[in-house]
Amino acid sequence: MDLYLILWYMLTFLPLFFILWKFYDEKRHQNCYILDYECHKPMNNRKCSTKFSGEVIRRNKHLGLSEYKFLLKAMVSSGIGEETYGPQMVFDGREAAPTLNDGLIEMDEFFQGCLDNLFKRAGISPSEIDVLVVNVSMLATMPSLSSRIINMYKMREDIKVYNLSGMGCSASLISINIVQNMFKTQKNLHALVLTSESLSLGWYRGNDKSMILANCLFRVGGCAILLTNKASLKDKAMLKLKCLVRTHHGSKDEAYNCCMHKEDDRGIAGFHLDKKLPKAATRAFVDNLKVIAPKILPVRELFRFAMLHLIKKLRQNWSKSGSTTKSMINFKQGVDHFCLHTGGKAVIDAVGQSLGLSEYDVEPARMTLHRFGNTSASSLWYVLAYMHAKKRLKKCQKILMISFGAGFKCNSALWEVARDLDEGTVWKEFIDTYPRKNLNNPYMEKYGWLQDEDPDTFYVPDDYEIPE
Repeated sequence: MDLYLILWYMLTFLPLFFILWKFYDEKRHQNCYILDYECHKPMNNRKCSTKFSGEVIRRNKHLGLSEYKFLLKAMVSSGIGEETYGPQMVFDGREAAPTLNDGLIEMDEFFQGCLDNLFKRAGISPSEIDVLVVNVSMLATMPSLSSRIINMYKMREDIKVYNLSGMGCSASLISINIVQNMFKTQKNLHALVLTSESLSLGWYRGNDKSMILANCLFRVGGCAILLTNKASLKDKAMLKLKCLVRTHHGSKDEAYNCCMHKEDDRGIAGFHLDKKLPKAATRAFVDNLKVIAPKILPVRELFRFAMLHLIKKLRQNWSKSGSTTKSMINFKQGVDHFCLHTGGKAVIDAVGQSLGLSEYDVEPARMTLHRFGNTSASSLWYVLAYMHAKKRLKKCQKILMISFGAGFKCNSALWEVARDLDEGTVWKEFIDTYPRKNLNNPYMEKYGWLQDEDPDTFYVPDDYEIPE
């Protein structure tokens, strides 16, 4: 009798156990982990000092006094320091006529500088990579940049490859999303994401103020990220992806046109930044937060916000007068650290104020902008590397990444720290000098005299020596 009972239990519960185990096994192999990442640090002779920046401006024969004043004001208020990096062709004085080879040289420096170190440190061979995603918005080549990497490192013939262009500053999270979706369908994969931007062919040499600004903000940079969904490697992982939200407002003309690669009236190509950009960014940001907030915040915080919002509405109805106070969600209830896109000082200030962040919270973004500038889609990873180098990232803490990009897009992702992080990063050689209290650059001190020139007689003589 006992034997029959045992057999009955086995026949009844074994299929159920098998189904549950299969479901659990599939779920645990769908996780997305970051094993390691490497941010690009160009050579020291590529730093854009104040003196060098002045030389580059002086070489542009299309600029008049009005444009000089605009550039001066933009540089002073940019939040960018004197140690950011520029492309080689600018240092060679060839920015007026860049070639395709200039763009490829810039990319090869990034590829080799990051991938060699990443593969060596992670103990992973290029032949073990199953998925490769490359995003570089301003440079589309044939064969693609992803094919260039495959040829350079002799990767496998069956590797799954994605090459993204034109996705703007938020492209790295789009690349992560592609990998995340791949991980949901196949087990035991290694993925490699490379995110960067080519400044060589995108350098603007005209005098349109909406396009000159890009030269002041964007700098050379890039990041290589190694990901996996192997459950056996979760103990070695740095970060685990919890959720990722993408918001795209490309259907709205105002949003679509606010960031665009185009030609000016002279036919000179450059990156146009419209005055409507802040408005488009705010709308995309708000819509993105509406989706991600319920996914990352505790119920008590959502309930608190809902009640405050309801009370505010009731008070408005009773008093029949508008209220100037805003009900704000406290994102710190579900997030420990914030990786903000370093689109500029104004972007960091606006996002920090919208989220109610302290100076400590926005410090990594401010210091990254000062030291590396706006490195487009890779900016988030320099911000992460700053917190990493400062040993702020502890196991089980949450990190919220927020990025903006042409289209117009706002993408965000929540990561969980898988272990205490204290390894060296791209900041390791100079992290002790940060944070810096004084982020003012010396552009005004050295070039302020430009503002007092007579527009009718203004010019910068060829033999003018820029002050040290």
